[in-house]
Amino acid sequence: MLNDRKNWNQRLPEFLIEAETLLAKSEECLSHLQLINNDQDAIDCMLNTLFTLANRADALALQAVSEFSMCIHALLSNARNQIDLNDQALCALKECFTLMAWQLELVDLTTGQLSLDGAEQISLIEAFAMEIGRAPTRLASPTWPFACARLSARHA
Repeated sequence: MLNDRKNWNQRLPEFLIEAETLLAKSEECLSHLQLINNDQDAIDCMLNTLFTLANRADALALQAVSEFSMCIHALLSNARNQIDLNDQALCALKECFTLMAWQLELVDLTTGQLSLDGAEQISLIEAFAMEIGRAPTRLASPTWPFACARLSARHA
C-alpha cells in the first residue's frame, strides 16, 4: 500500500500516539491476566486492541506491525477458549508487546518505513504459540490473508 505523502507527516505521529496507547492498554490486560488467570474480559480487551492496532498500522502501510499484531490476535482468538494463559505464556506475550513497542520507535518519521529482519517476530510468535499449546502452522485462516505469512512460509 502506498502512503499518501501529503498526509503522511500528519498521520504518522497520530498513529504512533494511538499505537502507544493501544499497546499500553494491551499491557494492562496482560497485567490483569497475571492476577486473574484466563479472564475472558481481559482477553477480549487485548484482542480488540490488537485488532485496532493492526488496522491502523495497515492503513499506514506499516506491514510489519500490522502482521505481527494480527499473528498474536490470530493465536489468541483461535484458541481463546481452549488455552491456559499460564505465567510462561504471559511472559512470551509480554515479550511480543515489548518488541512491538520497540519497533514502533524505529519507524522512520520521514518515510514511514520500518526496516527490520522478521526473525525476532517469528521467534517470539513461535514461543508464544508453543506456550499456549498451538503450533504456528496450525493457525486456522488468519483474519487477514497476509497475517502470519512469513511464519507459515518458514514452516512449509
